Amino acid sequence: MQRNITNNISHNYTPVKAMLIYSKSNNDQEDEYGPEEVYVESYDIGHNGRPINAHPLSVKECYLFGEMLRSAKRSQNSFLKCRGILPPNLLYLGMEREGFAVWHTPPMERKLYFVESLGIPSAAVKIPAMLWKGSRESLSVYALKGNRKPLLNSPVFHAPYFNMYGDGRVCMGTVDLKIDAFTCLEDFIRLWEDYFFNSYFSHTIDGGSNAGKNIVQLWQEQAAMGQKFPEEQLISTGKTLVQIIR
Repeated sequence: MQRNITNNISHNYTPVKAMLIYSKSNNDQEDEYGPEEVYVESYDIGHNGRPINAHPLSVKECYLFGEMLRSAKRSQNSFLKCRGILPPNLLYLGMEREGFAVWHTPPMERKLYFVESLGIPSAAVKIPAMLWKGSRESLSVYALKGNRKPLLNSPVFHAPYFNMYGDGRVCMGTVDLKIDAFTCLEDFIRLWEDYFFNSYFSHTIDGGSNAGKNIVQLWQEQAAMGQKFPEEQLISTGKTLVQIIR
């Protein structure tokens, strides 16, 4: 997963406009909507961050401001919104802040891709059940034992893959993420799984293998033998599902 997504996760905001609202003194009488009469003054923001060019708020500026508010509202209403009924593998949907989803997948056979230097053939291999936690800009994955839907107290294990940080985050490298503020829940889950499985595994991080045996040997054996994933090789995170959700 040798890609750089720094530009996707670093947002710099520069002030460009300021508004100052004056209310007309009318014996402090207000209706249910606030002061009866107001005056709005608009300022441009100069290169030094100081307000300049004071002028009455124009009709065009009002229109543009209204469009920004409507766009923000549409984004809030569409991101992670489900097109139909909730997917059966969805475990949790957090809509606070930027939003995130937690879901699981059962043990399955998937083709994994490895860089040539690892000496592991890219092949369809059997993998353990997985726990996924994704936001717009980051993904964390873990492993689960068994094939049943996990409960809040189900133990969570380290995902036995390359390109993994110790806390479960996936190093996505330079993967070009196509998840935006309008991505629905079904597409969100599909995209993250595609990004994870269709990228090349290339390295361990800080020398950690996230498995009970040498991680290169583990996947060499899986590719050669086609056996069920050996769950005894999973290492506990010391956490349960409820801690991942929080």
